[in-house]
Amino acid sequence: MKPILIHTHFHKRRTGVTRSIENVLPFFSRKFETYLYGYGVNGSHLTPKQLRKFLFSDREVVVHCHRNNEIIRMLVYRALGAKFILVATRHAETKPSGLTLKLLKSVDRVVTLIQSMSVNLGVKNTIVGHGVAADKFVPKENVQLENVSKKNIILCAGRVRKAKGQVVLLEASEILKEHKDWVLVIVGKVDKPAFLEELKEIAKKQAIENQVYFINETSDIVKYYQASKLVVVPSFSEGFSLVTAEAMSCGCTVIATKNVGVHSSLITNNTNGYLFNAGNVNELKDLLTQFITKKIPDIGVQAREEIVLNWSAQKEAENLMKVYKSKSN
Repeated sequence: MKPILIHTHFHKRRTGVTRSIENVLPFFSRKFETYLYGYGVNGSHLTPKQLRKFLFSDREVVVHCHRNNEIIRMLVYRALGAKFILVATRHAETKPSGLTLKLLKSVDRVVTLIQSMSVNLGVKNTIVGHGVAADKFVPKENVQLENVSKKNIILCAGRVRKAKGQVVLLEASEILKEHKDWVLVIVGKVDKPAFLEELKEIAKKQAIENQVYFINETSDIVKYYQASKLVVVPSFSEGFSLVTAEAMSCGCTVIATKNVGVHSSLITNNTNGYLFNAGNVNELKDLLTQFITKKIPDIGVQAREEIVLNWSAQKEAENLMKVYKSKSN
């Protein structure tokens, strides 16, 4: 009989964490009887009654949590006598709160996503980077967006907040005034409406407001990658940066910030993508100009090769299963 694997997800909004869970789930089925517990994620869900049945059975059970509220729920079951292996992934690069640190010390295995996160966490952990569903995030020719009039698209996807660097990108996008057949599309959930207005004011000041589109977060993000000629990830901080990996998997040329999240591990500069220093508007402006004028090449083919070879969801699942089977971190 296969051991049971349960991934938890108690979060109403779909995030990179949601996608990362959905990406790996299909690859566990060969070795685990796999379920989800919670809401906001697609897959085979357990009811509370079914969960209790498994947790208090003689079956081998692994529960993998991704947020504090999920860990707390599982620790309650453990306090009531349930026996199972409890795994938690730390998805943020920021210094953990006292509560988070206490919870992570209460689980059996801790997973981190990148080297800097691992070193700074203060809890013994294993690094397992996110993987991309490379069979879903694929290149596709001649994809057009109904809400965007131009074919030459520069895309920026992810949460719209200061830490994601959209201000830097808009300031660098001043060069679009000289390239009227290019547009910038910013897709993502807006944290603060006032920040969105700030971005719109920058676009207006740069006289490129007619070349900048703001699109709310969408479940059809693959189509946006496929329609884009270039993806820019100008963030100052990232827990991982799934957007960068997804864009590369779709065959996009990516310009991303150096030494942020997993950018410098995913991207070999000038080989399968381009890197610039976070916050450096002139450096980004120069890269955008060179790409638009074809002074630097489109290297999306090489970008996809990197993902398929080293960053697939299957590889992530295989590495996670090693964690589940290990004696300890």
